[in-house]
Amino acid sequence: MSEPNDRNPETPEPEEGRRGLGRFLGKARQVAYGMAAHDMTRYALRTRASMEHLFILITMGDMLGVPILPPYYSLRLLPYVTPQIATWKRRMLREKDITDAMF
Repeated sequence: MSEPNDRNPETPEPEEGRRGLGRFLGKARQVAYGMAAHDMTRYALRTRASMEHLFILITMGDMLGVPILPPYYSLRLLPYVTPQIATWKRRMLREKDITDAMF
């Protein structure tokens, strides 16, 4: 005879059922996020990147020949902008195409 604590190995554990339900709810949450908020998140990130590049253009525009701010303020902001200068210059000097606006 088997003891009452022994379980049949073919019956699923209650914890496994909870894990499966949790996994399903996690996937459902990801699908809902993809349907509802993914585009908004991408748009917000793209807008943030554009604003950062515009800020760098205003502060460090004299690197491209567009002096907007006096050099004193540009030099004060230089330590904060230095890590982003290489990608900013690449983006500003890149050739533009109609497909850039679409995607």
